[in-house]
Amino acid sequence: MPLTDRQIKNAKPAAKAYKLADGGGLYLQVTPAGGKLWRLKYRVGGKEKLLSIGKYPLMRPAEKSYKALKRK
Repeated sequence: MPLTDRQIKNAKPAAKAYKLADGGGLYLQVTPAGGKLWRLKYRVGGKEKLLSIGKYPLMRPAEKSYKALKRK
């Protein structure tokens, strides 16, 4: 199930960066400083790639899904 705006707002920084999965290789990374970044993990030719899509709240949940689909 995709992350909601409320879940993202309630995500608090921790001692280490952590991920909140959104599905399909897409996740929100929460940094110790409190930054929230949308990232997409995917494979090309058997090699794993990582793409930074944008920062939250500049990019809302609906926007990140659209951009992730365009990249695939």
